[in-house]
Amino acid sequence: MLRIRLRREGAKAQPVYRIVVAEREHPRDGRFLEVVGEYNPRTHPAYIKVDEARALHHLKNGAQPSEPVARILKISGTMDRLARLKKGEPVETLVAEAAAAAKAQATTLKTRRDDQIGVASKGKSKKAKAKAAAG
Repeated sequence: MLRIRLRREGAKAQPVYRIVVAEREHPRDGRFLEVVGEYNPRTHPAYIKVDEARALHHLKNGAQPSEPVARILKISGTMDRLARLKKGEPVETLVAEAAAAAKAQATTLKTRRDDQIGVASKGKSKKAKAKAAAG
């Protein structure tokens, strides 16, 4: 049975995920059939990119999304489009609608560390003040 789930990538304590289609028995970061999207929870707002055509294809043919992926697909609108696909709407129309929605939501992403970059920590500022006073 095929599952659509998250595959963890990225460095230690800095997770980035790929949304992949894999057999249910395969390990989390093991073999997979296809990458259908990306998810980065460390940006604000979280970065979500889904290949709608491939995701809808696998969902229509019986692939089951994991709980986190189901939430991600609901946020991106893919699950709503799947319901409309099952009612008979053409795939091309739904994919074009998804592309238009993604273009409309294009925002600048900000990582959680962007606020800290360029700000000296307390220890460094004390040293800098002491150096300036001595110099």
